[in-house]
Amino acid sequence: MHKKNPPKVAIVMPAYYAAKTLERTLRDIPPGSYADLILVDDASKDGTFELAKKLGIYSVRHEKNTGYGGNQKNCYRLALDRGADIVVMLHPDYQYDAKLIPYMTGLIQEGICDMILGSRIRTRHEALKGGMPLYKYLMNRLLTLTENMILGIAVSETHTGFRAYHRSVLEMVTFERNSDDFLFDQQFIIQAVHHKFRIGEIPVPTRYFSEASSISFKRSVVYGLGTLWALVRFILHQLRLVKYSLLEPKAFPQGSA
Repeated sequence: MHKKNPPKVAIVMPAYYAAKTLERTLRDIPPGSYADLILVDDASKDGTFELAKKLGIYSVRHEKNTGYGGNQKNCYRLALDRGADIVVMLHPDYQYDAKLIPYMTGLIQEGICDMILGSRIRTRHEALKGGMPLYKYLMNRLLTLTENMILGIAVSETHTGFRAYHRSVLEMVTFERNSDDFLFDQQFIIQAVHHKFRIGEIPVPTRYFSEASSISFKRSVVYGLGTLWALVRFILHQLRLVKYSLLEPKAFPQGSA
């Protein structure tokens, strides 16, 4: 009887001005927890791309900034093209604890979940003590509660940038149609729910500090309104009143016969 080969885990890092935190992030990734490491630099001018190459990371650099969502699109395409079975998105800004990667991929490998979110909201005290601004905490809680109610899921945070996916999720979801900005992540969750993928989560420490990426209050408001509008479109699509193109499956999922 042949032993089944373990799945190929790829870690993708959408990078933007991450030269000061990349090495710290890399040091925390457990040895043997991945087979492929991919960094896509979104036209940074601080030496992020050069450092990544020096550290031996497979790296690609955008000549023009494509945005947070646009960067992810390229990350996932590269991971799929390079044969990943499980894809982990890890920000190289040291905001998320990379030591938790084996737990995230394990839940997917064991067939328990198709998609894992790393939640920073275990308790209000812990989130605020970790540096999360109060207005972001309140907006996070309100939007997450709204998404849970509308989407029929039960997670403590939907606004995390630490995620893991089974290949089948990326092959089905039309993420290429999503926003090139921060709304990408919320659209992806809506798509995953629509296609009935199993979403789970694990707790991760909250880390907010000057070198970690974050968006301004104004952009947070725009992001929040965009999330609510995406949920409205999801409801209208479910009621068959309006067609939401983001919820269509890919015509020919990669890897299909």
